[in-house]
Order: sequence, then C-alpha cells, then structure tokens
Amino acid sequence: MILSREKAIIIGTILGDAHLAMLKTNARLEIGHSEKQKLYLFWKYRELRKFTSSKPHSLKIFDSRYNKLHTQWRFKTRINEFFTELHKIFYLKNKKIISDKIYSLIKSPLSLTVWFMDDGGRRNDCYGMFLNTLSFTKKENITLSKCLKRNFSLNSNIHWVQDGYRLYIPSKDAKHFCKLIYSHVIPSMRYKLSYNPVTTSFARLDRARDRSK
Repeated sequence: MILSREKAIIIGTILGDAHLAMLKTNARLEIGHSEKQKLYLFWKYRELRKFTSSKPHSLKIFDSRYNKLHTQWRFKTRINEFFTELHKIFYLKNKKIISDKIYSLIKSPLSLTVWFMDDGGRRNDCYGMFLNTLSFTKKENITLSKCLKRNFSLNSNIHWVQDGYRLYIPSKDAKHFCKLIYSHVIPSMRYKLSYNPVTTSFARLDRARDRSK
C-alpha cells in the first residue's frame, strides 16, 4: 500500500531529479544526488525504504567538461506497479513530459517541497526563487505554472535561461512560497530559501555575486 506521504515525495522527486526506469514488466525509481546533498538523499531513502532492497551507495563520476572527479550517492527501488503507472504519465518515448494530469498529482505542499529541494533555488540579487524546469517545453512550463496557481495560489513566471525555460517565483510571492513549504524542508536544504517563516527574516542578498555569474 502506498501512503499519501510516500506518494507526495515520489511525485515531487519525479518532477525533480529522479528517474523512472522501465524494465521488462514494471518500472523502478532511481535517485541520485551529489556529495553535497548526501543528507538529503538519505532522507529520501529513509522515507522510501520499504520500496528498496539495498542501501544507498556512492560512486565516482568524471566530468570531462571541468576535468573533475565527483562523488554521487544513489539508490534505486524495486519494481512496482505504482511506478509503472507513473511512468505512463510522466514519460513519452523515454523522455520526461508534463501533461494535464499534473493538476491532480501536485496537490500536496510536500510534493512541491521535494520538487524544490531537488531542482529549486533562490537568486542572490533579490528574493525571487525558481524551479529549474529546463528539460520541459514552454507549453509544459505554462501547464506547471497554471497548476501552481490553481492548487497553491502561487504566482510564477516563465523565464528563458541559457538553453531552456524555468519557473520563476517573483520576490513578492517568495514569502507565500516559503510558508507553503518550510515545515517540510529538511535543515540541510534550507539554504535554498529566501525567507524563513520562523524567524520572519529574509536571506542576505549578494548582488555582486549574481552579477559576476
């Protein structure tokens, strides 16, 4: 039986970094994060442990672009019919897609939180925040933006950055967004937030750093 919390986490991470791999009969979920996000990966593992048969492991990956060796932590689940159904929704010819079914899937703030912890961040020159949705088309980003508005009363814009589109949450909406997700954000990932609802304070800006990028 899939618990609502587990489902929310799975939906959120599929929108983010996770991959659904279709095997012969059913699909499995594959999750990987960098050494910097090791605590986050182990949090996911604990939450989804009942679907797995082995603990997370690390491996070295060589990045030829920067001539550097990186450590990545990974784990994968066993195959499950639930993952197979999600594969039918989120994949077309092995490419991740967004359809109108997303409106009924992203309803929990926990899904939104995991998506943000996977693929979100904040600017340094203002309090705006973003969700990296570069792999999705402009039409798919529009659907995601409408979903955020309908399900969470959250305003977002669609920005072109380098080689794709991403969802941008303006500074005026950052406080609302942070209030929605803060209670679910694990401590090691709170650096991504631009506003802290507990201390009612905004993150320190670093305009010079943003201009230097």
